[in-house]
Amino acid sequence: MSLSSTAASAIVELEGIALSRAIHRREVSCLEVMQAFLAQIERFNPGANALVSLQPPELVLQQAREADAALARGEGHGWMHGFPQAPKDLTPVAGMVTTRGSPIHRERVTTVDGLSVERMRRAGAIFVGRSNSPEFGLGSHTYNQVFGVTRNAFDPARSAGGSSGGAAVAVALRMLPVADGSDMMGSLRNPAGYNNIFGFRPSFGRVPNWPADDVFFAQFSTWGPMARSVADIAMLLSVQAGWDARVPLSSREPAGVFASPLERGFKGARVGWLGDLGGYLAMEPGVLPLCEAALGHFRELGCTVEAAAPDFPPETLWRAWNTLRSASVASNYAGHYENPAERALLKPEAIWEIEQGLKLSARDVQRASVERSSWYQAVLRLFARFDYLVLPTAQTFPFAAGLDWPRSVGGREMDTYHRWMEVVVPATMAGLPALNVPAGFSADGLPMGLQIIGPAQADRAVLELGHAYDLASGLARRRSPLLDAARGN
Repeated sequence: MSLSSTAASAIVELEGIALSRAIHRREVSCLEVMQAFLAQIERFNPGANALVSLQPPELVLQQAREADAALARGEGHGWMHGFPQAPKDLTPVAGMVTTRGSPIHRERVTTVDGLSVERMRRAGAIFVGRSNSPEFGLGSHTYNQVFGVTRNAFDPARSAGGSSGGAAVAVALRMLPVADGSDMMGSLRNPAGYNNIFGFRPSFGRVPNWPADDVFFAQFSTWGPMARSVADIAMLLSVQAGWDARVPLSSREPAGVFASPLERGFKGARVGWLGDLGGYLAMEPGVLPLCEAALGHFRELGCTVEAAAPDFPPETLWRAWNTLRSASVASNYAGHYENPAERALLKPEAIWEIEQGLKLSARDVQRASVERSSWYQAVLRLFARFDYLVLPTAQTFPFAAGLDWPRSVGGREMDTYHRWMEVVVPATMAGLPALNVPAGFSADGLPMGLQIIGPAQADRAVLELGHAYDLASGLARRRSPLLDAARGN
C-alpha cells in the first residue's frame, strides 16, 4: 500500500530522535519510513545530486520489511533501526560501490564496512546509496568526474561545500534523517554551515577509522555526524564513537556518554571570539558582521563573550598545515600519480598537492609537526582564559556551483585551492572538537555558520553549548525554500 504524501511529509520532517521513538513505539513502520524517504529522494535528488549509487528500491524496501519483522519479534537493533542512510562515498561499504569521487575507482565494489559504517549497520541503519564527495575528499566543494556537482540546499546555483556536501544537502532536504561525514579541512563543518544544519568534528580519536593502513601517524581526518539538531548529532555520535583495539589511539570514554540529554546552564561560561584572527584571514563582506550578531545568542544564555587572540603566528600555523597535509596526500595517492594512465584521471588540484608532498623531506615534516605541537600549547593557554572558542565556519558565503574554487575572497587573491578555507585549520591542527552551528543568512538568503570549539576531548561540553545555542537562536528552524516550494505544489 502506498503512503499518502501528507503522511510521507510528516515522517521526513521528524528529527532523528523523534523518528527513532516513533519506529520503536510502532507508531510508524520501517516500511513506511523507507517509502517516505525514497519519495523525498525521488523528488529532490535529481536537482540536488546529493546521493549517488542509489540502491534498487525493491532491495531497501525488503530490508525495511525485515526490520519491521525484527521489531515484531522484539529484536530492535538500536537507535537507527529502520533509518535510511547513505554513507559518504569515501568509506567502504560491503557490497556497494566506493568510488571516492574518482574515475579510477568508478567500478570498485568494496567487500568490507568501514568501522563507522559497521556501527551504523549494527544500530539498524539501512543503506540506500552513498553521499557524494569531491575526488578523494580534496577541496571543500562537492564535485567530481564520476557523478558531477552537488548543489546547495538553499540555492541550487551555489556550492554545497564539502567534502561532506552530499550528506549535508541530503539532511537539509530531508532525504536522510541524519548522516555521516568526515572532516580533514572542515569537511563536516563547512557543508553544514553552507546548508544551515549541524556538523560536528569530534576530538582526535573519538571516532576511530578502520580499515586504515596507518593507525599512528594519520591524525587529521576524522569521521563524525551531521543532523538538523544537536541532540541528533549527539545520538549519532553515540553510535559512531568508542574504543576499537585495532585503532590504538582511539578514545576509551564510553560512547554512551553522548546519549543522555544535553540540557545544562551556561551562566558565566567564557566564550572567546577569534573572528578573522586579527585581520589575518580574508573574509567576504558580510560574513563577520553576521557572525558577530550571532554571538548575541551566547550572551542570552549568560555567557561572557570577549575578543580572543592566540599568541602564535597564523602564518606559521598555515605553513605547518600545508606541509603535513601535502605529505599526507602524497603518501596516500602517489601511487595514482606515478601511474600515467591513472594520473591522467586526477584533477589538477590533486596533482598539485601530491607534487607538493613529494618535494618534502623528513626534516620538513618533523619541523611542521613540532610547529603543530607548539600551536596546541598556544591553544591550551587560550583555554586557561576561555571555556570555548568561536569563529566563522567559512570565509565566504556559498559561491557559484560552476567554480572549482574561489580565486579571491574579500579582495585578496587565494594562492592555493584550499586557502579560502583556512578558518577551519586551527581546530584541525589542535585535534579539538568543533561544532558548526547556524549563524544566519546573507541578504541573498545564503547560509553561514559558526564553529564552537572546545578543549581536547571536551566533545560533550561543546555539544551542550551548541544545543543551548540552537534553542536560543532558532536559526536551524529556517527551512530550504525548495522544501516550501515543493509543499506548495
